[in-house]
Amino acid sequence: MAKPRRLWLDWTVDRIARALVWTALRLPYDIRVPMMGRAFRALGGITGFRARAEDQLAYIYPDMPAQTRRRIARGVLDNFGRVLIENYSTADQLARAQAWVPDGPGLAACEQARAQGRPILFVSGHYGNYQAARAAMNVRGYEMGGLYRLMNNPYANAHYVASVEGVGGRAFPRDRRGLAGFVRVLRDGGQGAILIDQYFADGVQLDFLGKPAPTVLSAGEMALKYDALLVPIYAERQDNGLDFAVTVEAPIPPSDARAMTQALNDSLAARITARPDQWFWVHRRWKPARQARYFPPLDPDDWQSPKT
Repeated sequence: MAKPRRLWLDWTVDRIARALVWTALRLPYDIRVPMMGRAFRALGGITGFRARAEDQLAYIYPDMPAQTRRRIARGVLDNFGRVLIENYSTADQLARAQAWVPDGPGLAACEQARAQGRPILFVSGHYGNYQAARAAMNVRGYEMGGLYRLMNNPYANAHYVASVEGVGGRAFPRDRRGLAGFVRVLRDGGQGAILIDQYFADGVQLDFLGKPAPTVLSAGEMALKYDALLVPIYAERQDNGLDFAVTVEAPIPPSDARAMTQALNDSLAARITARPDQWFWVHRRWKPARQARYFPPLDPDDWQSPKT
């Protein structure tokens, strides 16, 4: 049970966040979104998010100049702020999603699977705006719900769930009951979405951007068990800062859960390598000190950092 002081702090942080979001929502969409991006860039030094992003960039790209890390971190914070307010602007997001026409080599396979009543498991990461991809697919007849990790702040969790479900499909917490509901959707031939790039201490050691990262195998396991099409999908922010290119990649061929999950990691890593400012480097994806203790590299030659 959380201590009273922790609950009080969570309540305070949530009320500040609610006030900020409420204020931003009073403004036109094309003003509120860049405004939140600027606000998060400005607050990056105070919150520690900019330093965290730079630390993780240095861990993955040790030869990257500090000036480049700072520039990327600022872009990350700008995207972070934009994503936050976009995902609370569900009506506007759905309206704009009408123009975000999904494309890519996996789209035809998804259309065929949906017509046949075959389940589809879409997989993305904290890249661009992951919810924008769901919005673009759902306005075109999909019902892509999401499996989410319960937030540490219990006061923020309720309105976070409301924002997820606001673009269609149900939100399922990553606990026993939520997983059971998510599985029922797949078993009944529906569509679901999960994010692959969160830290799970009890995950399996897989390569991600050239470093070992504890990763859950649930995407591959569920795809195999329920004969679901396993499809990477991304919404990459465009130069105007408001719209997205939604790409549906080719489905991951069925093999075994570990190999399929590694393929998902590789897919996301390729996106990040091309556009590092679009990924949430503020997430503690690796926790290097802890991993050095619990997840030693299997072979030092296998874990070389990608070139900058």
